[in-house]
Amino acid sequence: MTSYLPTQSMPIVFRLWAVISLLAGLLLLAISPLAAQSDSPQVRIITIDDTITPTMAQYVERGIRSAENANADAIVLEIDTPGGLGSAMDDIDRAILESEVPVIAYVSPRGARAASAGVFITYASHIAAMAPGTSIGSASPVSGDGSEMSDTMEAKVTNDAVSTIRNLAELRGRNAEWTESAVRDAANITATEALDLNVINLIAPDLDTLLNDAHGMQATMASGETVTLNTAGAETSTTSMNLIERFLQMISDPTIAYLLLSFGALGIFLELGNPGGFVPGIVGVVSLVLGLYALGTLPVNWTGVALIVIAFALFFIDIFVASFGLLLIGGLASFIIGSYMLVDSSVPGYGNVSRFVIWTCAALILACALIIGTAALRVLRKKPASGRSSLIGDVGVVRQMLDPTGLVFLQGEFWTATAEGEPTVPVPVGAHVEVKEVHGLRLIVKTTSGPETGVSFVNAPRGQSVIPVVGGVQHARLAETNVLDRP
Repeated sequence: MTSYLPTQSMPIVFRLWAVISLLAGLLLLAISPLAAQSDSPQVRIITIDDTITPTMAQYVERGIRSAENANADAIVLEIDTPGGLGSAMDDIDRAILESEVPVIAYVSPRGARAASAGVFITYASHIAAMAPGTSIGSASPVSGDGSEMSDTMEAKVTNDAVSTIRNLAELRGRNAEWTESAVRDAANITATEALDLNVINLIAPDLDTLLNDAHGMQATMASGETVTLNTAGAETSTTSMNLIERFLQMISDPTIAYLLLSFGALGIFLELGNPGGFVPGIVGVVSLVLGLYALGTLPVNWTGVALIVIAFALFFIDIFVASFGLLLIGGLASFIIGSYMLVDSSVPGYGNVSRFVIWTCAALILACALIIGTAALRVLRKKPASGRSSLIGDVGVVRQMLDPTGLVFLQGEFWTATAEGEPTVPVPVGAHVEVKEVHGLRLIVKTTSGPETGVSFVNAPRGQSVIPVVGGVQHARLAETNVLDRP
């Protein structure tokens, strides 16, 4: 028996076949670039163009791990740094030495330098290269806390740095003698001199030339395996700092870290001086935390830090103690001196805090202190709105003749009042008197021509009035002849 498809189903089969063919074609088009890309060498670019800080070390470590995970053929470290912290440099060196991907240190662009910590990073890399017009050297260690090292300590630190960089030179087969002069004598050389002295492997004017010239060179990895570089015509991709790393690297600048500390302490100072605003306190706490983090990445002079802490302690005490400005002046002096001493500028890569910023912060602190002081003085001079003290200066009306004691109507109440001094003539009913003193529930008053102040008198039922008592007022019947009906 012969089977066949119905004629009406044939178009459906053709349409299905056309769709499958189209999808297969699109899939091949998508795969072909990937296949072509996999045939080309892959090189990752990591840029070290700032001071060597813990954040920079974390970025380099992340970049190396990313290249390893992507099976890159090589990593290029583009270096332009004045140096930085020795601990951060050690982290970068360790990451390079343990890398599973060959690392090429490239001092570029023209005018760039690999100073101090940059020398160690260059020597730790498997291949070292420089662009024309660049320099390398000045690797002498210095104290990171601003203090002067003793001769013994200086010798220990220098010898340790020399042994470290000589080990790197021997590991990479480069000039070990020059490295010692770079550490002990801060020697510095150009790219051409570095090539002649076997400090670097090659000079390349640009990245493409570097990758072509490095092609075929051999690198010994941490495992002992020798790898031949395959970099000619390589496709490059750059691993950049993420937003968090950029932010942390930015606040590691001495001036920015100082501003964060100053604004943090100033915000807390304002919050304590005027509680309830919340915004100064929140901004102050966040700025202070960020400033302390940044301070931990800097070569600080702890004497300067102590002086700044003392300054803000004096500002805080001045809020609660009447020092007539002495604490404020002492705090400002301590703040300015500590600010000048805060950062050890002898460490390569770190400069002093901007002098303009120091004096601007001092002026802001002084302005805030004056604002708080003026507001406090205004409150002290303001007449009390309640309590016995609020009666001083108010004007009332005599309701019972003062001879010298009688009754005065004031602020909606009847008060026992005594005329000030020894008046020769009794003060008549209806006269205006000003309160001079308050003795318990008795007022000391003086005749005045001023208008009556306080709450207007509200007529009570005939024969009743209001007299003051402790804790409030109460109604009491007074003799009509003595109070309301007195002529």
